Amino acid sequence: METELKKHIKEKVVLDTRSSWIYIGTLDQVTGQCAVLTDVDVHDNTDTATSKDRYVCESRDTGIKTNRDRVFVSIEYIVSFSLLEDVKNF
Repeated sequence: METELKKHIKEKVVLDTRSSWIYIGTLDQVTGQCAVLTDVDVHDNTDTATSKDRYVCESRDTGIKTNRDRVFVSIEYIVSFSLLEDVKNF
């Protein structure tokens, strides 16, 4: 995953994790242990009735609701990622 993530430095990405947490922000760098995002929306999906998919679609449409300047996310914690622009409505 590290190699694929590195191809998207400076792009807006969505990181899906092994938990209810999702991260939406600009990919700043990727190290052997973590992905570093800037201007990040760190969102715990258990705090809302909105599904992860709906929340991500809304973020694509209305913009990232930034609540952190910088976040370090463990590569091992990430189960998938996508570009925010690739998120489709359903």
